[in-house]
Amino acid sequence: MRGAAHSPILKTGHLLGTQLLSVEEIVGLLDLAEDYVTLNRTAEKKTSVLKGCTLINLFFEASTRTQSSFELAGKRLGADVMNMSVKSSSVSKGETLLDTATTLNAMRPDILVVRHQDSGAAELLSRKLDCSVVNAGDGAHEHPTQALLDALTIRRHRGSFEGLVVAICGDIAHSRVARSNIHLLSKMGARVRLIAPRTLLPADAERFGVEIFTDMRKGLEGVDIVMMLRLQLERMTGAFVPSTREYFRFFGLDREKLALAKPGALVMHPGPMNRGVEIDSVVADDIDVSLIHEQVEMGVAIRMAVLDALARGLPRGGRNTP
Repeated sequence: MRGAAHSPILKTGHLLGTQLLSVEEIVGLLDLAEDYVTLNRTAEKKTSVLKGCTLINLFFEASTRTQSSFELAGKRLGADVMNMSVKSSSVSKGETLLDTATTLNAMRPDILVVRHQDSGAAELLSRKLDCSVVNAGDGAHEHPTQALLDALTIRRHRGSFEGLVVAICGDIAHSRVARSNIHLLSKMGARVRLIAPRTLLPADAERFGVEIFTDMRKGLEGVDIVMMLRLQLERMTGAFVPSTREYFRFFGLDREKLALAKPGALVMHPGPMNRGVEIDSVVADDIDVSLIHEQVEMGVAIRMAVLDALARGLPRGGRNTP
């Protein structure tokens, strides 16, 4: 496989955020994921890369795309996969995250994929567990595999990131996807723009070294990739926008606004989409401009690449094999 030439791909035994990744590590993961895109399009999709390894998915927040794609990725690589239901676990009875970590450690997993509502939860677990930890989203902090799959999708269509103008539009303030993409795309040579009303921009947005626009029409001028984000109402306390109808009028992506971007501009969205709020269905479903369904496919491939890369640091048959 192409990625094997770059082994080991990850310098640490964890994937906690794109801010911590080097360009070499990013390219290695993207190259390896390309091999898994090819594999996933064949009749025989399974390998034994993770045979003997145990993968636990621990999701404290609801997820469809991320959890299912990590489960599918683990099974296609030959791992034993366990999905922990937080609602029916001891966590729902008041158990702390550290007590949960102690319990999980006793199960001797090799890789833990965790999503948690608090920023820093994945990093904390990485210090308390004797296994590799993958951050599947921690609060409004990071979501590294989403940024990696977005990068894979972009590279397959544009070839290089150098000089590309990527606009991330919408609820930047509450978005871990935005933060991970800002770190990754900037490292790879793209110019990143943030487009949002002031109420949905982080207070320290300037420190990211990106261009900031509060007028969507101006912000979309000359853009190659338009990355839309949903309004994360579950993370909001108070009114950040007057109404969803008003929000769509000024910051929702429709044909009229997309026409202001560079000819041939492509549209992305991490999902789930709020149609008629941040994106119009006509744009979202246009196969000539929308990469949204392709992003889902790339998600499985990039997560297979991440698990493969982490498994290269394990003893044969798993980290906890005697």
